[in-house]
Amino acid sequence: MTELPPVSAYIRTKNEARRIGEVVRAAKKAAREVIVVDSGSDDGTERIAEEAGAIVHHVPWRGNGGQKRAAEDLCTHDWLLDLDADEVIDDEMAASIRAFFEDGGEPSNPVYGLRQVHAVPFGKPWYGTDIIVKNKFYDRRQIRIPDHPAWDQLEYSKKTSPRLGGFMLHYMFSDIGDLAKKQERNMTRRAAGVKQKAKWVLALRIVFNLPIYFLKRYLGKALFRKGIYGFAFSMTIAYGRWLKDVKLYERHLAAEQEAKEAEASSKTEPQNA
Repeated sequence: MTELPPVSAYIRTKNEARRIGEVVRAAKKAAREVIVVDSGSDDGTERIAEEAGAIVHHVPWRGNGGQKRAAEDLCTHDWLLDLDADEVIDDEMAASIRAFFEDGGEPSNPVYGLRQVHAVPFGKPWYGTDIIVKNKFYDRRQIRIPDHPAWDQLEYSKKTSPRLGGFMLHYMFSDIGDLAKKQERNMTRRAAGVKQKAKWVLALRIVFNLPIYFLKRYLGKALFRKGIYGFAFSMTIAYGRWLKDVKLYERHLAAEQEAKEAEASSKTEPQNA
């Protein structure tokens, strides 16, 4: 292979030993350097990443967007490939990135979308259903990841970003139980970082929206083609989205409880003579 293009891939990690080696090796087919920002792994993630060819940096957790900002600053090159520790680019995608830089060239657009396909624990990846496009290849001189505790995606329209060839395989869970745990963890982070909605709106969503969230995924993304496991996957994703509404509703309850306790405390305090 000729010299790799001036691209830096970066990956956030914490206890990602299961897949990190494969993620790094695939990224090295498209990027001259691979940066791993680790926030405290104790399962061998760092060693595996280094053996696969990554440069590992220890970065205390700064939030979803903040951690990516830290990674951006640690990269040598301006063209960046943003990968999670369970996302493996295929050979076609790696080739499409390399092609931009042939003969000293450079991509003409500031942001490019990557087509993501679910690589499920059983059977082949789900090509043709629930394909998600994420803006993950970009020029940091023109756009940066928002430094936000929850939001960690580029603020750039997917409608105007060209697509790279190939696919990014997303090994997002080892079984449905693992997926449910990730949904709860991710939605807890997102709920903490988003603007609060009215209590009555959240109440309606909690009561009525779970089947809506399910049908949007199961029918809207054609996951009914994947049988019972497609049903289970859609239900788990819908549960995660519903859980975000519940967690936002709990913020109202916590604020109300705090206000009541403060009022009760003020009434029991002795009055100044």
